[in-house]
Amino acid sequence: MQGHFISFEGGEGAGKSTQIARLKTFLENKGKTVVVTREPGGSPGAEKIRNMLLSGEAKDLGPRGEAMLFAAARADHVDTLIKPALERGDWVLCDRYADSTRVYQGEGGVDLEYLKLLETAAVAGIRPELTLLIDVPAEIGMARVQERSKTDASGGPDRFEGEAMQVHERRRQRFLELAEEESHRFAVIDGAKDLGAVETAIREAVEAAFEHVLNPANGTTKVSEEA
Repeated sequence: MQGHFISFEGGEGAGKSTQIARLKTFLENKGKTVVVTREPGGSPGAEKIRNMLLSGEAKDLGPRGEAMLFAAARADHVDTLIKPALERGDWVLCDRYADSTRVYQGEGGVDLEYLKLLETAAVAGIRPELTLLIDVPAEIGMARVQERSKTDASGGPDRFEGEAMQVHERRRQRFLELAEEESHRFAVIDGAKDLGAVETAIREAVEAAFEHVLNPANGTTKVSEEA
């Protein structure tokens, strides 16, 4: 495929949406066509499932059943939006992807091998070349969520944002473990810094991973143009 796929991961209040918007502008200024999307959701069918998952409506299905809903949403998202965009040569920036399922549903007690089977079926070989993990301590992230909820027209935190602090910290540690296990794909960004510093760190990580695409005069890169 001619396009490029970058996922953003992190706990609640990490600031992913803000930084995705800034990276989009950066890439567009370099002449790239950028598609911004999110999970769960990103396509009409997946958005319907998102509403069920975040509202708590799907909790009665149990952890395994919920994991299947996440996989169904991802399959629709990949087939409907992500794969076509990559085939066109676009850059796809996704707010969460399969790593979030590993962390959130894995922390919820779903067997890891079961999650891997669902993931393999759902992504159909479409995986990010670079994953930017915006890491913030749980207490900082949740303070941001609480502040945001004061002006959020949606009515406050969703079911995941409203969980206990220790749950958020466990998820943070699991994200960091994944980043260490797959260091070839992950770049860990200190999200506790100010917005400008985080933006700069993200740009540097993206330019390092895609140097031959963004700055072709500078030589080669670790990410293949045909990835």
